Amino acid sequence: MENKRTNKKFTLIFIAFAVVGLSYGGYKYIHSLSHETTDDAQVAKKMNPIIPRVGGYITKVLVKDNDRVKKGDTLFVIDNSDYIVKVEEAKANLAAAENSLEVAKADIGTSQANVSVSDANVQSAKGSIETAKIRLRRASNDFERYSNLYKNHSITKQQYEQAEAAKQEAQSQLAILQDQQKASAFQKNVAAARTTVSSKQVQVAAANVKKAQAALDAANLNLSYTVVTASVDGQVSAVDIQPGQLVQPGQSLFYIVNNNETWVIANFKETQLDKMREGQKVKLKIDAFPGTEFEGEVTSFSPATGSKFSLLPPDNASGNFVKTVQRLPVKISFTQNNAADKLQLLRSGMNVDVDVILK
Repeated sequence: MENKRTNKKFTLIFIAFAVVGLSYGGYKYIHSLSHETTDDAQVAKKMNPIIPRVGGYITKVLVKDNDRVKKGDTLFVIDNSDYIVKVEEAKANLAAAENSLEVAKADIGTSQANVSVSDANVQSAKGSIETAKIRLRRASNDFERYSNLYKNHSITKQQYEQAEAAKQEAQSQLAILQDQQKASAFQKNVAAARTTVSSKQVQVAAANVKKAQAALDAANLNLSYTVVTASVDGQVSAVDIQPGQLVQPGQSLFYIVNNNETWVIANFKETQLDKMREGQKVKLKIDAFPGTEFEGEVTSFSPATGSKFSLLPPDNASGNFVKTVQRLPVKISFTQNNAADKLQLLRSGMNVDVDVILK
């Protein structure tokens, strides 16, 4: 009788476990028809690296681990002595370039004045030459007339010689004025050439001024980079720097985590993506807050599987091919239905259970 009772109890317990198992299995099957789930998901935030643009020794560190900062707050300061010297050097170079430009402009003024004077001399010589030609023509006519009279013995030899001398003097004066005109024209051409050269020198000097100004701007910019400030509002990570430490440009020192923008990256198997679409509602459970359910929606799908972004992506063409189910990162954004204070408590890297509602 006792054996029969024991068998009956065992049968009842077995039936109860079978009913529970079948019920749970049936629920999971029905649930899977309209849901896709994964526990391969984490909270994500923007992490802005703090990277100095100039190198040098740190003189001040104004933040500590996990401090909250505002955009524009000073994080640390780099020794600026060398950069101040470079600024002063750039200022001196700019002043020298500006002086060279003024000298070149003055040379243009002098050359242009010389052109004007030479042109005036050429014009004056033209008038004098015309007068000299008239005097020569008159002296030549007088000489011919006196020559005829001298042949007829109507005038004395002295009068003849005076007419001849007047003619020669007029010829010499005309030749002198013509030579002066040529010299003035040559001086005008030389002055014009100097003006052209001076104009080129002004252009070169102006370019040197711009170059020196650009160098000064760059020096001032590098000087400003010695004060490293926060680029966004957020919370700093571990600050592993100290005064006296040498930092290099481009060296990543620590991070500022932007707590104002939070999302979830869920890595779904490629076999789960058939019915998933952007805009579908998502239920989120975060391990750190087991009693709270967050709401979200599918925002976007990664353009490639996670393995393709790894340091050593698989190369199936090498012949060592083993088919494995790939996972695709899916971005899930939190909706406005979530409590803001709860979202502020989330930290990047927290584990999440994701349940996407397909229908």
